[in-house]
Amino acid sequence: MRFASFIFDGVSRALNRNSMVPKVVVLVAVSGGGLIAYSESQSDHGASIVRSSETEPKKKKLVVLGTGWAGTSFLKNLDGSLYDIQVVSPRNYFAFTPLLPSVTCGTVEARSIVEPIRKIIKKKNGEVRFWEAECFKIDPVNKKEVEDAQRIRRSVIDSLEKANLPNLNEEEKRKNLQFVIVGGGPTGVEFAAELHDFLTEDVGKIYPNIRDLVRITVVEAGGHILSMFDKRITSFAEQKFQRDGIDVKLGYKVTKVSDKTITMVDRANTVTDLPYGMVVWSTGIGTRSVIRSFMEEIGQEDISAIFNVADKDNSGTLTVKEIQDVLGDICERYPQVQLYLKSRDMRGLVDLLNDAEGNERKENRELSIEEFKKALAHVDSQVKFLPATAQVAAQQGEYLAKCFNQMKECEEKPEGPLRIRGTGRHRFRPFRYKHLGSFAPLGGEQTAAELPGDWISIGHSSQWLWYSVYASKQVSWRTRALVISDWMRRVIFGRDSSSI
Repeated sequence: MRFASFIFDGVSRALNRNSMVPKVVVLVAVSGGGLIAYSESQSDHGASIVRSSETEPKKKKLVVLGTGWAGTSFLKNLDGSLYDIQVVSPRNYFAFTPLLPSVTCGTVEARSIVEPIRKIIKKKNGEVRFWEAECFKIDPVNKKEVEDAQRIRRSVIDSLEKANLPNLNEEEKRKNLQFVIVGGGPTGVEFAAELHDFLTEDVGKIYPNIRDLVRITVVEAGGHILSMFDKRITSFAEQKFQRDGIDVKLGYKVTKVSDKTITMVDRANTVTDLPYGMVVWSTGIGTRSVIRSFMEEIGQEDISAIFNVADKDNSGTLTVKEIQDVLGDICERYPQVQLYLKSRDMRGLVDLLNDAEGNERKENRELSIEEFKKALAHVDSQVKFLPATAQVAAQQGEYLAKCFNQMKECEEKPEGPLRIRGTGRHRFRPFRYKHLGSFAPLGGEQTAAELPGDWISIGHSSQWLWYSVYASKQVSWRTRALVISDWMRRVIFGRDSSSI
């Protein structure tokens, strides 16, 4: 986790166009790298912030961009009495995204998983204002938003209604009833399971003449679905999908999607064209373009500074001993290095360098700065970014709120690692993600759960645990009651098959 100076001038000027008031702007973004950045900006006219100035307000202005998991978690945990908070987002609600697959099939209603952001900020102490607007420098990434889930739901019903028309032959009906999910990750698997349950439990009663023509296909480029889970869960999910009649195509890469067919290539370069009625693309989300360009801009500038600090004799090279002297600080500043050492069961940098170089090294071996960069770059290439999940984003938002709540205290008593440039310590400790477990609903009231401590559970009991966790994680009692009532309604009356 890394803090960096960054400012959206357009938003700042729009909110306080003629003001000389210093502002603090926060960007909260969910991306592949889970980057969260903040900046204490200059005034609109470029004047530096002077803390002793008599014109400085009692509270600094804080602008939060976005009302997703990270932004909402940040707001809920922030001490609103410390800042003049303004929230800017193109949508005026928070959506509980893990239940979006349930929305696509009518298991849960869309309004049950959204909470108006004004209700959330109304509970905060201090003044918090909301602006339904979009920062012009943010390029939103296409994700499975609430509106997309509703469109998928309408598309499913439309495909069923088209296939039910009397003038279609059986081949045309099969085409309309071919549902393809691209991506075998948690979202794709959960949607396939929800869709299967909907089609088998509800559609058969409403459309009895076409129920035997429905086909669900999951396309995954890798060797297994749910590859990020324990192998026991992966194996169970694949076997269950096979029993349920869900066709799982492993090792297939989608090369083209036309308005009639989806084109795939397997590992033997065999091309397959599959006619479809609906395709859902569920292969994850990417980094926002503005964040990606920002990350490219800042680069890895600290590596040179670390090298200079470690090179105590100014020889231009580092011995392994000199590197080991700063290894503790490197691990504190960059937790991924420590994770890599632990995952490879390495006790020192000698083993790390051996792994990076591929040959033996002795302790008196000296490394140039390029070799040092290569070793750290190898770590970066081996350690994956944090997953772009709600759990990660919520923890990042909570962490950032804690930093802002302790801003004044940490300015006087920094708690972070030693600074490579300059003296003293950084104000805050780096962000560290704590994995609390993962769920993968597999349909038929069965869920796979993987919790810390190598605790694996698959079956109906895990489904009830999933119900409990997802209900408890709702942001308000209103949404909690609505989601639970939707689940009960589905058990009693079945899923809603209308396209509204």
